[in-house]
Amino acid sequence: MDPIVKNRQARFSYAIEETFTAGIQLLGTEVKSIREGKANLSDSYCILTNNRELWVKNLHISEFRLGTNSNHLPLRERKLLLKKTELKKIEKTTKNVGFSIIPLKLYFNKKGLVKLEIGVGKGKKNYDKRASIKERDIDRETRKEI
Repeated sequence: MDPIVKNRQARFSYAIEETFTAGIQLLGTEVKSIREGKANLSDSYCILTNNRELWVKNLHISEFRLGTNSNHLPLRERKLLLKKTELKKIEKTTKNVGFSIIPLKLYFNKKGLVKLEIGVGKGKKNYDKRASIKERDIDRETRKEI
């Protein structure tokens, strides 16, 4: 299950506490574009509505190159499909101040369905980001020595 699209900035900007795998409601041309790798998760985020539905916003899926006039809109809102218990858990954790729901990666599962891995976490402060950069550099140096 190699990710087709990965949000590399998410783990740097947020301290992810929990991850969930969600199905995503797509149109046919969107699936074809994702197969070609024409999707972008960098500015996307998720919103939990009042009637317990989870929507992903700003997920950019380019128009399918062979699509006709019935092609999809690249930045439309897409519904995420989760179990009720998972939605309750997400709702409970996001009620705490500062928690966000962030898409982490988009991939095809073994059955060929598009899945979106989302994470619930808190935004990091600048000093936390600097500390994670230092840790990464130290790990890189120790791997070089070995």
